[in-house]
Formats: sequence, structure tokens, C-alpha cells
Amino acid sequence: MAQGWGGGFGRRSLLRGAAAGSGVLALPGLAVAAPALVRGGRPSAAWGVQVGDVTTSSGVVWVRSDRPARMTVQTAATESFRDARTWQGPVVGPGTDFTGVTALHGLPPGEQIHYRVLLADPDDPRRSGEPVTGTFRTAPDRRRDGIRFHWSGDLAGQGWGINPELGGYRIYEDMRRRDPDFFLCSGDNIYADNPITERVTLPDGRIWRNVTTEEKAKVAETLAEFRGAFRYNLLDENLRRFNAQVPTIIQWDDHEVHNNWYPGQLLDDDRYTVKDVDVLSARSLRAFSEYFPVGTLRPGDGDVDGRVYRVVRHGPLLDVFVLDMRRYRNANSPDRQTDDPQGILGAEQLRWLKRELSRSRAVWKVIAADMPLGLVVPDGATDFEAVAQGDPGAPLGRELQLAELLRHIKHRRITGTVWLTTDVHYTSAQHYAPERAAFKDFEPFWEFVSGPLNAGGFQAVKLDGTFGPVQPFIKAPDRPNTSPAESPQNFGEIDIDGGSGELTVRLRQEGGEVVFSKVLQPGRIGQ
Repeated sequence: MAQGWGGGFGRRSLLRGAAAGSGVLALPGLAVAAPALVRGGRPSAAWGVQVGDVTTSSGVVWVRSDRPARMTVQTAATESFRDARTWQGPVVGPGTDFTGVTALHGLPPGEQIHYRVLLADPDDPRRSGEPVTGTFRTAPDRRRDGIRFHWSGDLAGQGWGINPELGGYRIYEDMRRRDPDFFLCSGDNIYADNPITERVTLPDGRIWRNVTTEEKAKVAETLAEFRGAFRYNLLDENLRRFNAQVPTIIQWDDHEVHNNWYPGQLLDDDRYTVKDVDVLSARSLRAFSEYFPVGTLRPGDGDVDGRVYRVVRHGPLLDVFVLDMRRYRNANSPDRQTDDPQGILGAEQLRWLKRELSRSRAVWKVIAADMPLGLVVPDGATDFEAVAQGDPGAPLGRELQLAELLRHIKHRRITGTVWLTTDVHYTSAQHYAPERAAFKDFEPFWEFVSGPLNAGGFQAVKLDGTFGPVQPFIKAPDRPNTSPAESPQNFGEIDIDGGSGELTVRLRQEGGEVVFSKVLQPGRIGQ
């Protein structure tokens, strides 16, 4: 775990009152706190705050107002905000659904940063609302300072939304209490194609009760409906409290748009009047850029210009390579082509990844993939959704890109690569090795799977033998779509020791119990 929070206090003591100070009210008849949207005389930031893509010296602060407002951020070394530094942000308005981000630069490395966001009337700065506060820690610039982070994905899927009777998204409170330096969300932040109904009957007769909203009553097609889907999760007070304490690195996957989508697809889904996935994905990406503090995306009045894939450098111990396995992929198919330059990443993203991995001097290079590598994820009766297609022989289809990347890592002698992913709604560990593989020109590596955060649990899928995987650990339900009331939800934890450089992976389930752990040694090309 990261040491030296500074000032003799921990994050939890700093933020005990963060949620209480953010202007939340109880929804009538529901035991859940929800943002107050009553318009008074001053702007309100009741949806909380977030910080994303934190490095040794920078980060991106997010807020949402209830009306047009000027966003201002103040940062300081203490919660008293003595000698605060002020950052002028944008005027937020309907063009971004009243959300805004402000980029922070020149921050001290390895320090606790207190921040507060103020919203003021654009025409009268004296009319400002109550500030909303948060804190985060910048990445260390010294190797001896360790790092802890969590990862997971899959939120509000299969109709399992915020259930006040179970405490809402309580897994976020489990993670918050472990004080991670940041949280990597590996996709499916929303389920745009899964409406949320008021009640669902479980197999044993119990009733699951959801918080519901108008936008989540149907599949998302309009920009307003996509915005409402992202906003829905912020009704949960556990998530808002978590956001005020833990920075995020966010990526997306399929359910931000539609199950198993790919560019150019025309939907065969009677629930949709908009069938063109390119139209839907553009609307989703715009809403995604508005509701998350992603350093390479900037919300604006027009189309989003930017990219989800990026590298977030977290000091000398860690670089996080965030992939986008959606926006640049080819169509889902039987995936047995002998030549496939587009693959699942697209040619340009693959060149970027090889280049940035070669340039990285971090001890550990975490490759954050929104889909697994050797797990066979089907799309219907004949097509495949991820990299593997079940043929254990030489690489075919999208596997050709993975083979090219793994060969590059070996021949460029790139050390410390670890793959993290979610997507399949269970938790597992896979080890890949050339002596077991049909393709042999690579060094051994590990892939770890976590999730879901709050979604249906699903049975395990098969392994593809092309890259020689074995599965020393797997924990999955024995039937499809088990609710969070029946099957524990999961998150993963990475600890990097500042002294030895060892990386410890722990797969945890809701409540914090460790179900699997593995220690990896630094400085190696293969593990």
C-alpha cells in the first residue's frame, strides 16, 4: 500500500463529511440519498465531484451544476485551504449537460491534494453555491513510495440497478475503505441497452427493488437518454463518496452503446428506432466525455474530438496503458482470417501501443484491456466478440494483432507487462506461456479478470489454446445472470512495493475477502 499520506492523517479522516457536505436529499420513499435538484437562487453541485487521470503533477477535476455556472477549482495542501491556488474553469451549460472539467497542472508529486469546486452565476460571481470538496493523492516521483490501486467494471447491468434495501453500490464503500491511489474502471460503466425497472423477482421469490429514472426506463438512443444513463449511477451515495476520495482511470466497452457493438453495425433489435450503431456510439461517446474526467477527451458543443486510448503515467513504478477495443475494431465474425491488419485495436492504436510500451521506463506496465485475450467470448452462434475464437492452433483473425504485440514485447525486451480486464462477469487468473502454445514467439505473462461491480454474474467461458493459457483460479456462478443479491461482486487490487518493486495481485469479492493472490517480480520480460 502507498505510504506517507502526509500531514499525519489519512484520506478517510479527511472525507468523513464529504457526502454530507455535498447537498444530498433522500428520495421520497427510498432509503437512498440522491442529489437535490431543486432550483434555488445559487448554483448547486449536488452530483458530487470526480478527479481523473492523475499523474505526478496533474489531474482533471469534474463537476455537474444544476444550471449555467462558472466553474472554479481551488487546491491546497490542507483542508483549511490556506494558501489555496485557484484554477479558472469553464462556464458550464446545456451544451455539456451542465458538466465541466478543469485540468490541473504543476501539482507537487506524492502529495495529498485537497480541492473544492465552486459554481457561480456567470453574470454575477457573488452568487455562488456551496463548495463541494474532495481529495486525491498525486503519483509519487520516487520509486520507494509504493502504489495501491483497484480495478473492476460492469455497473448496473442486466437490470440490476441501485437497490436501497441492499445498501446500493456498497462495493464502492469496500474499495474506498482500502484507500487506493486510484481506481481503474475497465468498461461497461453503464448498460445503455438494459433498462432499469422498479422491481425484479429473484429465483427464490424475493423481490429486488431498483431506484428508477425516466431515462433508464428504456434503451438509450438520444443524447439525453445516454446522459441520463451515466447520471443514473451518481444517484448512489457510495459512488459519490468514493469519487470524492479516489481518482479514476476510465475506459469504455460495449454496453456504453449496445451489447457486442462494432463500427458500421446496423442493429437487429426491435427496441430501437435508431438502428445505426455509429450514430448511437457518437452520442454515447459525447455523454461519456461529459460525465468522466478523461484527459484525452474534452466535452464541447460539437462532436467529441479525442480518444479513449491513452497512457497514464503514475510515477517511476507504474504506467497504465488504457486500450479502446471498441471504436477501431472490425466487424464481429467467425474470426478465422489469415490476414487482419485492423483486428480489435485498429492499425494506428496498435502502432501507438507498441511505441509507448517501448518508450516506457516504468517498472510495471499495466495494459488495461476492456476485453480478455484468451477467453472465448461468443457473439451469437457463429461469431466472436473478443480476441479468441476457440481455435487452439496458429493465430487467426484478431489473434494476429495480439501475436504481433507479444512478439514486439519479447524482441524489444519490454519488462513488467501485466494485463487487467473485466467484461465476463466473474473473476479469474490466466497465465500464458509459449511452451503450452501454438504460437511460441513471446514471453510468459499474466492476465487477471475482475468484475462485476453491480451486474449479473455469468458462467465461465472456455479458454483458447493459441497462446497457451492455464487458469490457476476461477470463481464464477453456475447459472447465467445471478443477481448481486445472490452472487458476490468482485474487484481486483494491485499493490506495488516501493522497496522491492514486487507487484501483488489480489482478487477480492464484495466485503473485501481475498479469493486469490499472486506476487510478480520486477524487471522481467516474462513472468
